Amino acid sequence: MKAIEVKNVSFAYDREDVICDVSFSVEQGTYTTIIGHNGSGKSTVAKLIIGLLEARTGEILVEDYPLNLENLYTIRDKVGIVFQNPDNQFIGSTVRDDIAFGLENHCVDHDRMDPLIEEFSEKVGMQEYLNSEPTKLSGGQKQRVAIAGVLAMSPDILIFDESTSMLDPQGKAEINALIQQIHEEKNLTIVSITHDIEEVAASDHVIVLNKGKVALDGTPEEVLNKEKTLYELQLDIPFSLKWKHALEKEGITVKETLDVKGMVDELCRLRSKK
Repeated sequence: MKAIEVKNVSFAYDREDVICDVSFSVEQGTYTTIIGHNGSGKSTVAKLIIGLLEARTGEILVEDYPLNLENLYTIRDKVGIVFQNPDNQFIGSTVRDDIAFGLENHCVDHDRMDPLIEEFSEKVGMQEYLNSEPTKLSGGQKQRVAIAGVLAMSPDILIFDESTSMLDPQGKAEINALIQQIHEEKNLTIVSITHDIEEVAASDHVIVLNKGKVALDGTPEEVLNKEKTLYELQLDIPFSLKWKHALEKEGITVKETLDVKGMVDELCRLRSKK
C-alpha cells in the first residue's frame, strides 16, 4: 500500500513555480529521505503533503485519501510533522504540558493522557525532564520533546522537516538514531527532509529534488552511485562510500557490510605492505 502519492503537483509562491510537475510515491512502512540543494523545494513538498500549502495543479493522496478540504483533518490525524526549529512547536510551559497539548486537541481522555505522556517521554529519553521548561533545554532535547509530542498522537506517517539541521554532530547522530529506532519498532512510515547524507545512506528510499523537479528517485545504492549527477547538483556522497571507492581503487573488493572503521583499517593495512 502507498502511504503517500504525489501526482503531477506544481506550486508557486506568487508567480514563481517552486514545485514543477512533481510525481513520486512513498510505500507504507518505509524510511524515505528527500534531499536537494537549498531552494530545491524540499520543505515546500512537506507542507503540501500536510495541507499547509495548496497545490496549484496535481493531486496528493495520503493512504488513498485525496488531500482536499473534506479530508484535510482526517489526513492530519494520520500525519505528524517535526519542524526544523522545535521552539516553533512549543505551547506548554513544561515538557509535560507540551506533550499533553496535542493529546487535548485530539480529545484524548484525561485518564489516558498521563500514561501516554509517560510512555512517549520515556521513549525519547526525556521522562526526567517532564517538569522542565522546554525553552531551557538543549537543541537535541527540544527535538526529542517535539518528537514525543507527535508520537503521542499515534500518526501513521511521520515527517521530519530538516529536524537535525540546527544540531551539533552529536545531537544530530542521536536524533537520527532515535528516528531509525522509532521506524524499526513502530513500523511507521518516515519521510525525512534532510541535508545529512549519512542519514540518506541509512534510509530505504531516496528522492532528490533539483529546481522543483525530481532529479533522482530510487534506493540509496541506486542514487548514491550516480556520483556525477550528485556532484552536478552540489550534493555529497557518504564518507563510507568514499572509503569504499578508495579501497576499490587499491584493488580491494569491499563487502557491503564493512563499516567505515573496517574500510580505514583495510586501506592502512594494504598501504603498510607497500
